[in-house]
This record gives sequence, structure tokens and C-alpha cells, in this order.
Amino acid sequence: MAATFELEIATPEKLLISDTVSEAQIPGREGYLGILPGHAALLSELGVGLLTYTAGGRPYHLAVHGGFVEVTPDKVRVLADAGEVAGFIDTTRAEEALKRAHERLASPKENLDVVRALRALHRAEARLQAARLAAGKSPLE
Repeated sequence: MAATFELEIATPEKLLISDTVSEAQIPGREGYLGILPGHAALLSELGVGLLTYTAGGRPYHLAVHGGFVEVTPDKVRVLADAGEVAGFIDTTRAEEALKRAHERLASPKENLDVVRALRALHRAEARLQAARLAAGKSPLE
């Protein structure tokens, strides 16, 4: 069995990652998927969260949300509605988005779409976690 597999992560705008990796943790709609080389084939809906993979012994992080993941024994394709590589996330903007999401949910207006507000909160949390990890900090600060 191979010790690695190919990982591609793309959004409608661009290919974010194309790399040979040894493992990946991908946020599925019902929870995280741990993927190793030789994994059984599957197709799943992508959730909102932190996608982590290991290449060359080093971990890498992205914030992703929405879309699909296709797994074959030697390749994983993530087709995300949106995604950002951790090193390119503006931490200040991510913190502001998280603050706004908390405020929106803490004092809801009559016409608040709670599902949409929760999605915004989860996206902001994922972006901030990825940015903190890229900066060498704890994702839970």
C-alpha cells in the first residue's frame, strides 16, 4: 500500500492545493473525516471547518465550507464552495467577523435567519483557527 495520496482542493475560482500528502482531516457535514492512503472510496458533502493535511511531515491548514469531497484509494478531491489557505487569512478581519457573528446571535433582530447566522459564526471560527495555526499559535486562544 502506498504511503501517500494526491490531494486537490479547489474552489469555483481557483485550485488552492495540489500536493502529495500522507494524511488529511476534512470537515464533512456530519463530522470530520480522517483520510489515510488506501482509504475506501466515498463521496461526501463538505461541512464548515478546518481542513488539515500533512505533506513532507509538516501540517498545513485551510478554512473551507460547503461543497463536496471525493475520496478514492489514491486521490482526494475537495470541491469547496469557499476556502482559504491559512497563511493568507487576515486574522484581524477573521476576529471582526467572529465578533459580529456573536453579536448578531446574542441580540437577534426579529427577522434574523438563525441558520445563516450560525453558518457565518462557524465560517469565522474556522478562518480564525486556521490563521492562528499558521501563525504558530493555539487555535483556541
